[in-house]
Amino acid sequence: MTLKSEFERACGNTPLIKVSDRLYAKLETYNPTGSVKDRMISYVVSKALREGTLTPGAPVCEATSGNSGISLAALAASMKSRCVIFMPSNMSNERKQMMRIYGAEIVEAPPSDFETAIRARDEFLATNPGSWSPRQFSNPDNVECHRSVTGPEISMRLWLMNEQWSAFIHGSGTGGTIEGVRQYTRTASGFMKKNDVIPKICMVLPAESPHGIQGIGDGQDFLAKQADMDETLIVATSDAIQRAKDFAKETGLLVGVSSGANLLASERWIAANNPTGIVVTMLCDRGERYMSIYG
Repeated sequence: MTLKSEFERACGNTPLIKVSDRLYAKLETYNPTGSVKDRMISYVVSKALREGTLTPGAPVCEATSGNSGISLAALAASMKSRCVIFMPSNMSNERKQMMRIYGAEIVEAPPSDFETAIRARDEFLATNPGSWSPRQFSNPDNVECHRSVTGPEISMRLWLMNEQWSAFIHGSGTGGTIEGVRQYTRTASGFMKKNDVIPKICMVLPAESPHGIQGIGDGQDFLAKQADMDETLIVATSDAIQRAKDFAKETGLLVGVSSGANLLASERWIAANNPTGIVVTMLCDRGERYMSIYG
């Protein structure tokens, strides 16, 4: 069995843990490199290999705030492929260190400038024949992954718990996760509803620009549109950081800044709406990659 297939086997089926009576969260730190992005990268790479658009050993690259780059670097290492990551310079050093440990090369764009990182990625693809990228900000397979895998995982678990699904609350970077789950819950067949309840889909975004909630609010609507969401919930960077730090002390689970934003937005939504069912959010990644921020 190849290393890559072992990576695929380790992705997904993450625990849905209880945070409070009405709030549950998918603990995405169970994925092989410790983030939700392992799902998408594994799905997109596997599909590209099957379809022949990616050749084993070919150079791979991506523009990223970090977690997708970590996931791609890990898979590239297993395939003996060169990996080049384009990312804004103000992303955490711990993320960069993880990518370099897997053997990736990092090319930095100006702080918070994802558009420049994306342009640099595209220039690399144009000047390196045979190279390949997941193109996570525009690839519909990013959405397809979460429509066909993540959404059904959540739905099945709540069905087995005999609980209604009241809302899905999640930050948007590329938008692949929240849009994929949104599309799944709006599918007439397959979605396991309780009492015909369709969950509200709420997008979490940073209060500031520029901001420090790495992994969400990457500059524009990419795969998910705010207009398609039921609500947009705004969280300040300092509040997201504090919620993640408090959560570690409350539960012993050290998660990232975007997870803190998801938790806080979900708790505020529950307080304002008093849902009868369960609200689900995502604990997107491990907190160790933000220690220089947490202090």
